[in-house]
Amino acid sequence: MSYLSTLTPASAEIFLLVMACVILLVDLFVVNLQKTPTYLLVQFTLMGLALITLMTHQPAPVHLFHNMFVSDLMSDVLKMMSYLTVSIILVYSRSYLLTRGLFSGEFMVLTLFSLLGMMVMISASHFLSMYIGLEIMSLSLYALVALQRDSAVATEAAMKYFILGALASGLLLYGMSMLYGATGTLDVAGVSAAIKHVANPALLVFGLVFVVAGLAFKLGAVPFHMWVPDVYQGAPTAIVMLLGSAPKFAAFAFLMRMLVDGLQPLMSHWSSMLIILAVLSMTLGNISAIAQTNIKRMLAYSSIAHIGFFLLGVLSGGIDGYSSAMFYIMVYVLMSLGAFGMITLLSREGYEADTLDAFKGLNQRSPWLAFVMLLLMFSMAGVPPTAGFYAKFSVLESIVHTGHTELAIFAVMLSLIGAFYYLRIVKLMYFDAPGSHEPIRIQADTGMLISFNGLAVLALGILPGWLMTVCAVSVQQSFLLR
Repeated sequence: MSYLSTLTPASAEIFLLVMACVILLVDLFVVNLQKTPTYLLVQFTLMGLALITLMTHQPAPVHLFHNMFVSDLMSDVLKMMSYLTVSIILVYSRSYLLTRGLFSGEFMVLTLFSLLGMMVMISASHFLSMYIGLEIMSLSLYALVALQRDSAVATEAAMKYFILGALASGLLLYGMSMLYGATGTLDVAGVSAAIKHVANPALLVFGLVFVVAGLAFKLGAVPFHMWVPDVYQGAPTAIVMLLGSAPKFAAFAFLMRMLVDGLQPLMSHWSSMLIILAVLSMTLGNISAIAQTNIKRMLAYSSIAHIGFFLLGVLSGGIDGYSSAMFYIMVYVLMSLGAFGMITLLSREGYEADTLDAFKGLNQRSPWLAFVMLLLMFSMAGVPPTAGFYAKFSVLESIVHTGHTELAIFAVMLSLIGAFYYLRIVKLMYFDAPGSHEPIRIQADTGMLISFNGLAVLALGILPGWLMTVCAVSVQQSFLLR
């Protein structure tokens, strides 16, 4: 009994693994073409995960499996956000995938396994468990991108993603091996303690470069961004919605555990690397997005620019910097869900609403959807009083407090450039004639959810304090009071 009680903090991961296997078997006997029983079972699993995470929460960090797994407030918050994100994705993508024959048991099971990988990454406190979680998530996402087997574009995107992903995993593993060679341990806390006694710091910095390169690829930061626009454009929109949202929570946790928890003594080295990545990402992302006519490709470059902003929060350090980065990634995921959700809503059988022209005259066809999209675009551009404005403001504030005023000014200038391509969509919706007068048909649950998504972006901009407090307390408990 005592052994079982030690597994309690990891019960959510165990429950998800069991349910994913059960759903895989149950789906074999589901003859309903709409896969309603499987879909409901997946949503039940996500609700069960949220309930288990709430019930097993501990007020203080708990380590399991010889310090390979940690359960703390930050991990619980990020997991809850991941459950909510995946649940929303399933609602948004259901009609889109049904019309294309892709809403299958394989899609839902692979989505759950990718979520399992994210959860392992979020709670990993050991190089081995970090890598296992990363590969579980990545392999599932590779398969999902290639789910539309009869599409040459999707297959090409999957191949690019897989090959470059394997390269990034190799870089990360090589960096970890260098760190292990220098410190003699794979435990994150052990690495942090051993760094102070390492006789050859050059080996540490050498390993750090490869680790940061591998992390930058997973985040889609320049110059490791090559896969992002091609995969976003080639994969089905519903898959891109998953790819560009929930994994960001896992990548944030991975970055924090690795750099802040394990390599904090080397902060002077990795912060300078993050400055380069942030500046390049914001510059290339914002400038390249202006030239795009495909909205999925535009949002891909937009995500690169947002990752640059997020990295500014991480490199600023301290509770303010880390909590602002955590808040930023949550707001970005919310905005990304809404934007890609809108593309799936406007798409129909035989038609992909993935060009800017698809949004022409949307206000005349559906004023409410146009207003929701306006809120999402304003938030991405950082226009007050949306959540995107407060997220950018909190990051800039933390950067200024650390003395990087020139970085903050540069980020503001690039945000002004980036505002152009977001406001261009607003102009198309409200001032251009519609290319089609066909009515937009959406299901009630999807319509309610997209409305909630847009209004949540506005509400979080007006009342951001509670979520910012959650982020600050999570970071403080996980990294500063341990």
